[in-house]
Amino acid sequence: MCGIIGVCTRVDKKLNTGDVVYKGLLRLEYRGYDSAGVASVEQGVLRVLKGKGKIADLEKKLGLSRVKGSVVIGHTRWATHGAPSDVNAHPHTDCTGTIAIVHNGIIENYRELKEELAKRGHVFKSETDTEVVVHLIEEFYKSGDRPYDAFKKAVSMIRGSYAILVVFASAPNTIFFAKKDSPLVVGLGDVANFVASDIPAILEHTRRVITLRDGWVGFVTGDSVFIEELGKGPVNPMEYVRVVEWSLESASKGGYPHFMLKEIHEQPRALVDTLYGLSSDPTLREASKIMAEARRVFITAAGTSYHASLHFAVALSKIAGVLATPFVASEYEAYLPVVREGDVLIAVSQSGETMDTLKAARAFKERGAKLIAVSNVVDSAIPRESDIALYTRAGPEIGVAATKTFTTQTLLLSFLVLDYALLRGAILKSEYDEYARELSRASDLAAKSIAWSEGLAKKVSEMLRLKQSMYYLSRGVGLPTAMEGALKIKELAYIHAESYPAGESKHGPIALVEEGFPVVFVVPRDVYYEKVLLGNIQEMKARGAWIIGVAPEDTSLGEQFDLFFRVPSSHWLTTPITHTPPMQLLAYYTSTLKGYDPDKPRNLAKTVTVE
Repeated sequence: MCGIIGVCTRVDKKLNTGDVVYKGLLRLEYRGYDSAGVASVEQGVLRVLKGKGKIADLEKKLGLSRVKGSVVIGHTRWATHGAPSDVNAHPHTDCTGTIAIVHNGIIENYRELKEELAKRGHVFKSETDTEVVVHLIEEFYKSGDRPYDAFKKAVSMIRGSYAILVVFASAPNTIFFAKKDSPLVVGLGDVANFVASDIPAILEHTRRVITLRDGWVGFVTGDSVFIEELGKGPVNPMEYVRVVEWSLESASKGGYPHFMLKEIHEQPRALVDTLYGLSSDPTLREASKIMAEARRVFITAAGTSYHASLHFAVALSKIAGVLATPFVASEYEAYLPVVREGDVLIAVSQSGETMDTLKAARAFKERGAKLIAVSNVVDSAIPRESDIALYTRAGPEIGVAATKTFTTQTLLLSFLVLDYALLRGAILKSEYDEYARELSRASDLAAKSIAWSEGLAKKVSEMLRLKQSMYYLSRGVGLPTAMEGALKIKELAYIHAESYPAGESKHGPIALVEEGFPVVFVVPRDVYYEKVLLGNIQEMKARGAWIIGVAPEDTSLGEQFDLFFRVPSSHWLTTPITHTPPMQLLAYYTSTLKGYDPDKPRNLAKTVTVE
């Protein structure tokens, strides 16, 4: 959530800096926002344009792309402190209107700072926590400090999470930056240097990036970068330069009407890439050793990643005979009292920056637990702070609702279960090979599932768009996948959807079922589960429910369904990979039929970097 981009061009080069920042802001829309703005410095004059609403609308109204200057910074804001409004939009300025700031994150001590600054005569215009920082900089600057020194002193006084860019009218060729807990990268270009919260914002101009670490501050000019660790001294930025392999095309829609549909169809490739990465990565075995030496195994995440974590816990129990404790990351406090040295926590996050998961990981680490990170973003916060990091290779995921995330995470976590089970002697090598063969089919299975489901998903969505509420039911290994299906229809089509173990129906939820009530049954390829789910399906049918089955093509339950999404018949371990795509497509087409934008569901953000 929130996005930052800044560009600082070389003095002797021509670059339309306003257009660069405007297009960068458009590429940050996927993170979620409710307002946007830019600040530029041209011939010693600071200019700010900002407002509530869509970037494209603000462009028509304010002309964001037409600002000029050797330095321009921009921001997309997702409201935390203060409602979405023109005034609360970033950038914010000091009392003199000569210093501007954009900021992602939360300033925890902003109230006391604001009170102190107000006593000194500073006038605040917004309700944001961010504005205190620019007034704090102003306070040091007017006392005689140079811009960078004033900036560093201000940063040293704030607590919380932040990715900050600051420009001064008196320093027209420089962008100052600071980073703690919120992502920020520096991009090195031929005619300009960049700073952004995410790589797609600057990918059109450079692939050479430096991922900034917590506690780093510095500045870029058009042809130089200076970085230091606050209070400890300079670091050599060239030691941290890496070349990003993503192409601009891979971060664009590629001919699809929405990023989400593109990303659903990218799953076969993402699964192949993840498999390839695992096969050449020795850290999977190292992670298995950490688990094998652990007293207890916990796994935590949020949203879709939490559902992948549930799949891990079920698979670990069935294959390795070991109990893992999964929990929602924001509830980590409830588990802390029992955490000891010798425990291990697996922290799962697509972005590697999810604040709830990051907080849980840090709290467990403080109590002596070892950390294993699972992420899609190399060098992000959670992997950096973990003992070991495992990476999915899903590539950029722009749509807010996760798609590639779930299937690649469950694939990676399944291999972690297998490797661990083999290491502990819970399975034979021949059994490992059999499971691995099934998982190696993941790409083909996903491709078939998508191809077989897309036409029916369009038809079913015609009827589903008229519904207000529905259930997604399953048992055992199918339950995490059913939960993911319910989350998708809820996120994108705004249909109230619940998911719970099918056997729980008779203990309350079935009271809501009436004629035409949609119930999706996720049926894993398992004789036992087919047998017990038959009874649950009949319970629902007897009360008039409209039964939608997502089941293997050779299921014995086909005649029980009013509508039947056939998926490839495969091992139960691949249930998330075979059964999830039909439900993703169902959510996507229902959303678009209802006139919604599936890439930007309301009230949601892609990367949740606040608690």
